[in-house]
Amino acid sequence: MTAPTIATTNPTTPPTGERVLCAMSGGVDSSVTAALLKDAGYHVVGAMMRFWPDDKRTDTFDSCCSPDAAYEARRVAEQVGVPFYLLDYREQFQRHIVGPFIEEYAHGRTPNPCVNCNTKVKFDELVKKAKMLGCRYVATGHYVKRVDNGERVEFHRGDDPRKDQTYFLWGTPRDALPYILFPVGELEKPRVREIAEERGLLTARKPESQNICFVPGKVQDFVAEHLPQATGFIREIATGEIVGDHLGTQFYTLGQKRGMGLYQSHKVRHIVHLDPATNTVWVGDYDDCLWSGLRASEANYLCDLAELPQEVEVQVRYRTKPVRATVLRADEHGFELQFHEPQFAVAPGQSAVLYSGPRLLGGGLINDHARHLPAL
Repeated sequence: MTAPTIATTNPTTPPTGERVLCAMSGGVDSSVTAALLKDAGYHVVGAMMRFWPDDKRTDTFDSCCSPDAAYEARRVAEQVGVPFYLLDYREQFQRHIVGPFIEEYAHGRTPNPCVNCNTKVKFDELVKKAKMLGCRYVATGHYVKRVDNGERVEFHRGDDPRKDQTYFLWGTPRDALPYILFPVGELEKPRVREIAEERGLLTARKPESQNICFVPGKVQDFVAEHLPQATGFIREIATGEIVGDHLGTQFYTLGQKRGMGLYQSHKVRHIVHLDPATNTVWVGDYDDCLWSGLRASEANYLCDLAELPQEVEVQVRYRTKPVRATVLRADEHGFELQFHEPQFAVAPGQSAVLYSGPRLLGGGLINDHARHLPAL
């Protein structure tokens, strides 16, 4: 049996009872996803992944993936007329997401937990669960387009440029692509809300979640609860001169220019390097923060390596535009790129995501520069 020819809101040939596990978060996007799939003729099984612990604080997990969101997801499933399951993924979430999030900050890196969640939980653990439940497909409310190109399935940017979420999906196992559906990928957000209103779904006007789901308040406060303060020096990258003090490298990120408490506060300085090994924060001027290229590890490709073009577009943050780059090296472990124009404050730990036009090619985790630091 082959995958459907397209996975949009209007399949040309509706499946005859094909089972699909629909990930429901209690938000409007996944609610409409479930409704559209049922309209298209799929046999839909709704499911929410439980991440919150029994001893959760009252201000944690309240934006999404919370007990309240689970209640709303179950109610929506009733409205749509599909069964609903709450799946326990607390241990996996702690092991794959929360633990590494803290570890990355301890190593002077800036992690993106949403990438890890999609890679190691949603499109790994959830695909396995779908098979156990007799479902051929997994569907989510991501704004991503699935494109069936002959014998292969590709992920392309969603039609709503403000909501495109391909950046978070570069780590999806390639062999899972044929079994993932994105019914809202060809819709814009206002239309998704209109569909929810038309169907009377209780999530139609629910606000969007903008924060990391397991972090209540500021990231710095959350990190401070898990990593002890450790006073150290802030040094000038050009000379090694001590220009300030800090409470721990984990509280800073590359490019930052405020909130450092430098001795000479009239000078504009950016953080250009974090060194937890010596507990040193290095600062410099704007040009010191420019990267001519990057190296990435833990690569995952959604195309054959031989198919990877020499010239690609790379996106180094979710809310930035992709930029042109030349591929200097690429293998199964990682890749090295040369930017066509230098880029400011490319943060180690974030994702370098590769594109060819709208098509998602893969990505990797950004490594730090090999810097020549002044002798201490």
